[in-house]
Amino acid sequence: MTTEVILHYRPYESDPTQLPKIVEKAIQDFPTRPLSRFIPWFPYDGSKLPLRPKRSPPVISREAAEDVKQYLTISEHDAKSHNYDCTVDLLEFQPCLKKKHLTSSHALKEQTNSGNLGKQSEKGKQHNRRSWSISLPSNNCTEKVSPLSKKLQDSLKALNLHSLYRARWTIEHTICNSQTLEDIWTKLNQIIRHNELPSCNATIQRHLGQIWVFCDIMYCEYVGSLLKGRLALSGKINLFVHKYGVIFSM
Repeated sequence: MTTEVILHYRPYESDPTQLPKIVEKAIQDFPTRPLSRFIPWFPYDGSKLPLRPKRSPPVISREAAEDVKQYLTISEHDAKSHNYDCTVDLLEFQPCLKKKHLTSSHALKEQTNSGNLGKQSEKGKQHNRRSWSISLPSNNCTEKVSPLSKKLQDSLKALNLHSLYRARWTIEHTICNSQTLEDIWTKLNQIIRHNELPSCNATIQRHLGQIWVFCDIMYCEYVGSLLKGRLALSGKINLFVHKYGVIFSM
């Protein structure tokens, strides 16, 4: 049996005595060494598993498996049906569109957008559409803060909560006392803008019909009293702490 070898070499390596040696080395079998026998680091006799999981694996019912398959099928179909071409609705990528028409359409769109902005600015005078409001650090209002009540102190002790934990007052739309949630939000922004609420930031959740006011627990009773008085709230507000739920009401 003969083996045909094609050897490519550089011009300066054309030594006739070295080329055959290079070919011989190229066609030699790679050296191998026998692998040592594997010895496990734990005693194992083959009759049972050496390592057993602490808990048994979860049992997936046939109905759950069918639901998962159906969900994956629907998700895959939705992913295929989506069109990811970002030029679909762009006029400048339309093949049979004249430049004059494109310019006029763009100008008309700008006029429409400017008109919408004008309408929004008029509405903005009535209601502030901001979603977040944050107070700046100030020492003026912290001097008015009284110590926490015994009821709240007992709750903090039972839950092992520090007074610097963040808590959240929830203002529901049902306690706005003939006011809209947007009216309450506008008043709250004015209070926060004047730094009357220590360490507070607030957000309006319009889809939930709620306003969330976050503060440190050490100021929560002062903040809650000021919210109920200045915003003229008619009902109860709850103090919520993450992972602990409602710990106090006012």
